[in-house]
Amino acid sequence: MWQAWGIKKTISLDLRERILGAYAANEGTREEVARRFRVSLGMVKKLLQQRRRLGDIRAQHHRSGCKPRIVASHQRQLRTLLDKMTLKELRAATGLACTLPAIHYMLIRLGLTYKKRRSEPVSKTDLTSSGHGGFGGGNRPASIQHGWSSSTNRVRKPT
Repeated sequence: MWQAWGIKKTISLDLRERILGAYAANEGTREEVARRFRVSLGMVKKLLQQRRRLGDIRAQHHRSGCKPRIVASHQRQLRTLLDKMTLKELRAATGLACTLPAIHYMLIRLGLTYKKRRSEPVSKTDLTSSGHGGFGGGNRPASIQHGWSSSTNRVRKPT
């Protein structure tokens, strides 16, 4: 990988082959090969390890990123439990160690919907405000006279 000013670029297969070829032909240490091809020492180490482990030196983009915590077995479980439970209950029932949004987005990807809360009777209480809104009561007369407060009391002059 070449990195300058935070820009990451995948190096070409040709360059990968030349790096490993130079190292295999004893044209220098890993550090010297890295300097010669203007890549990091970590990149040379990564290529050597990748070839040893996988037998392939191509870019492995499909292996990057976080591994999904919600696998196929969890998805099947979620489908069967979906109509009966909230997201929190679904997470507990499936034994998932993930966030509630992770479950939410997985359900969306599967094209499924869920109950956002348990089935409970709707609240019978009436509205708590008149609906006028605003700060400080707006249309009510002021209870403190203009210019007066406990911190700005006018001082009486002695007579």
